[in-house]
Amino acid sequence: MNMQLLKRLYSIYSPSGKEQKMVKFLCSYIRQLPGNISVSKDEFGNLYVIKGESESYPCLVSHIDQVSHCKHSKDFKAVETREIIFGYSPKNRRFENLGADDKNGVFICLECLKKYDAVKVVFFREEETGCKGSSEAVMSFFDDVRFVIQPDRKGNSDLITSIGYSDLCSEKFIEAIEPEKWGYREENGLMTDILALKENGLGVSCINVSCGYYNAHSDEETTMKKDLLKCLIFIEHIIEDCTGVYPHVLTDSYFNPYEFEDEVYDMLDYDPTLTPENLYDMYSTNFPHFGLEDYRRICEDYRMFWYDDEGKRLLNYILCIRFFIEVHSIVSASRFFHMPTYLRVVIECQSRFFPFFPAFSRNCPDYFLHTSGSSSFRSLSDLGAR
Repeated sequence: MNMQLLKRLYSIYSPSGKEQKMVKFLCSYIRQLPGNISVSKDEFGNLYVIKGESESYPCLVSHIDQVSHCKHSKDFKAVETREIIFGYSPKNRRFENLGADDKNGVFICLECLKKYDAVKVVFFREEETGCKGSSEAVMSFFDDVRFVIQPDRKGNSDLITSIGYSDLCSEKFIEAIEPEKWGYREENGLMTDILALKENGLGVSCINVSCGYYNAHSDEETTMKKDLLKCLIFIEHIIEDCTGVYPHVLTDSYFNPYEFEDEVYDMLDYDPTLTPENLYDMYSTNFPHFGLEDYRRICEDYRMFWYDDEGKRLLNYILCIRFFIEVHSIVSASRFFHMPTYLRVVIECQSRFFPFFPAFSRNCPDYFLHTSGSSSFRSLSDLGAR
């Protein structure tokens, strides 16, 4: 994979409605690719790319906007480790949103544009504010496509073939792509561009595929490199082996607002510190039918019925993990180890991550005094008990 390109995409901050820098970069990058390539823009600012000449084209779509809690710092870096990539500001000592939702999808589109002689690609604006870009799409662009693939799903194994009660593709297409063979399973997904296209009359099969990002819309968003590569290989298989047209017409489109409350519960299981306001800011696009009052009700129900002692221990563990990741990343970025500075970092981090756990918070510097210089950590259960 072209890691330099991927990290370049992450470095371009492109919040909804302010995607101009990303559009400029994409136009410049695409025009230097080999082959007969045309790039056009519609009135809304979506980018349409055609490469080569063919009776029918494989088609990929992605969105170029992102959701984040804070603007990228000037020293924002996409930090690559052996397994993952995350965003970080050394000056501000904080994690920052990668925009991997959906710059991972943009990356896959660009890699396929480079590799294949005949392909169509669309880059949509403002997906995160209610699929505004795809709702304004020029539908005639899709008249000669075989299928439409959108790499815009968290994780590493979801194949989205329906959204709500709306099927997105035919059984014939699912059989042709052999998802189980490639490590994917059919799932019901959330609102995204391909549903907007189907509702606008798109007559071919569509899917949304997991593309290796996690913790979308948060400052702790990460990309698992092997999961992104898995998605790219799967999509290359579909492009190369599915050469026919796979018709599918949306019949009944029905969206049950309560069907997705379990998704919100899952988010709270992952991070019980999320407030109704956090959830509304982060997921208003994914769940456009939920208002702030709905999130307040869900949070109240969650804490009443599910947030027991086990949930409190889970919250403690989550904060422990975040705390030690933050301290380790800051100290590792320093050239020299200095105990007073180290303890200052600990105190800064504990005030950020443990405002509701004063007893544990007071013990953190003591814990580091006793373990600094040691090559091993205690178990998480020991940490939570201090």
